[in-house]
Amino acid sequence: MDQVTRQQMLTHLTQAATTTTTTHPTRIAIDGPPAAGKTTLADELATTLRTHGHHVVRATIDDFIHPRAHRYRNGEYSAESCYHDAHDHHTLNRVLLDPLGPHGDRRFQHTIYDHATDTVLSPPATTATPNAILIFDGVFLLRPELIDRWDLRILVTTSPEQATERAVVRERHAQSRAEVDRRWRERYIPAQQLYVATVDPARHADIIVHNDEPQMPILEAGGRGVLAIDSPKQS
Repeated sequence: MDQVTRQQMLTHLTQAATTTTTTHPTRIAIDGPPAAGKTTLADELATTLRTHGHHVVRATIDDFIHPRAHRYRNGEYSAESCYHDAHDHHTLNRVLLDPLGPHGDRRFQHTIYDHATDTVLSPPATTATPNAILIFDGVFLLRPELIDRWDLRILVTTSPEQATERAVVRERHAQSRAEVDRRWRERYIPAQQLYVATVDPARHADIIVHNDEPQMPILEAGGRGVLAIDSPKQS
């Protein structure tokens, strides 16, 4: 493990992203529990890659969820429903991951769901460049339905206590502390425990970012161990 600065981490991940060899757009998963810092990291990595002249496609699992009636059909606090019913993996593969894959035509849709109206979308397709890089963040990305679609797998971790505290800050204008605590205790944390128990995402990751201290994260090689990248240099 290496504790690094935020910039050193981004340099390391940029190297990993740009040295992953494919014959199609590179599809990068940034997996991890809610409030681990996935979206922030994905946005920073996308910005860094664009600064270096790369064409980046930015997307998130939050835009590939089922309508509310489906994802909460076993109750709003059901951990099993959170894991099994929330996300439309079939459509995600069909309209985004497979088109950018080895047999795809690079014509993709980056979203299928409108949060404001709780309805399914079908936006016009966009064509990615052959050397584009997809940065995709979300929960449960290394599960069997998706695992073979990723060319680089990054897992972001944080403690349940840290995630809950971040969620309280993030959602303080929409939910009470008690509501956030209950949602994490009954739905999100048990769903992540189910994911870890059934999938063991760390075993399938290329790089693990331990993100309890975002400005000084810890980098670790994931269990897949297929990348030969130098450890970030300490300054």
